[in-house]
Amino acid sequence: MGDVSDELTATLAHHAEQLAREGYTIVRDAFDADLAHALHADIDRLEQQLGIGFGGNGFEGHATTRVYNLLALGELYSQVPVHPIVLPLMHHLLGSGCLVSSLSAITIHPGEIAQPIHADDQVIPIPKPHKAVTANSMWAVTDFTEANGATRIIPGSHLADHSPAYGQHYDTICAEMPRGSILVWDGGLWHGGGANVTDHRRRGLAMNYCAGFIRQQENQQLGIPLATVGGFSPELRELCGFGVYKGLIGHIDRQSPEQRLLDSRQHGAMLWDRT
Repeated sequence: MGDVSDELTATLAHHAEQLAREGYTIVRDAFDADLAHALHADIDRLEQQLGIGFGGNGFEGHATTRVYNLLALGELYSQVPVHPIVLPLMHHLLGSGCLVSSLSAITIHPGEIAQPIHADDQVIPIPKPHKAVTANSMWAVTDFTEANGATRIIPGSHLADHSPAYGQHYDTICAEMPRGSILVWDGGLWHGGGANVTDHRRRGLAMNYCAGFIRQQENQQLGIPLATVGGFSPELRELCGFGVYKGLIGHIDRQSPEQRLLDSRQHGAMLWDRT
C-alpha cells in the first residue's frame, strides 16, 4: 500500500482485512472537530446560496438535502479525496489509477424515512461477485446514530451473487460512529441511509471513488472549472481524471488532459511507447 510508517501499515492492513471480510470498515478519529465544524458551516452556506431543497424521490429522499460537485464549490473540499488513510484503502480496492467518482454532502433531516437498500455498483453490468470497481466513503460531519439516520449496512453482502431488489425489506445493522469518523465500503455492499426520528440533522460527506476504467458518477472534467483544477495538487488532478489511466485511457492526441488543457509540463509515456 505504498511507503508508509509501520503504524500506518498496521492500520491499513486492519482496515483492508475488515473490508475483504465484511465489505466495510470504520476509520475513527479520521478528521478533527475543527474540520467537521468548518464543513458543517460551509455546507449550510452552500445550501442557502444554491437554494438547495429536499429531494423529490425515494432514493434522494423527501426530507434530505444534497449538495453535489463539491470540488467545484470551495477549496475546503480539496483535502477530502486525498485522506491519508482512505485514499490508500481505495488504491488497495480499486488500483493505483482510481478516480474521484463524486463528492457530495448529504443531510438527513428530521422526519426522513429509511432509504431503500442498494449496492452502489448495481448499475454496472458485470456478473457478481467481482473485484471492486467502485468503493465509497461517508464522512461523519455530525454524529451518526441509529436514531438520526446512520447508514444501514448488511455485512458480507459485497460477496453476494446478485444485487438487492429495490424497495424490498432487508435486515440490517446501523453503522453508528461519532463525528470525525469515516465509513469506508466496497461498492458491492448492500446499504442505505437510515430514518431520522430525532430533532437534529444528520450530515455527512459522500466521498465516492471508482476504478480508472469506470465512468465517474459526476463528470469531473466538465463539472469543475479549469481555473479551479489548476489550483489542485497533481495528485488531486489525477484523481479527478486529468491523467491517463495505464498510459492509454483518457488521452487527448497522446497527451494527458492535464498537459493539453492546463499547459502542464507533466508528461507520462503512452502505453504504446512502452512496447
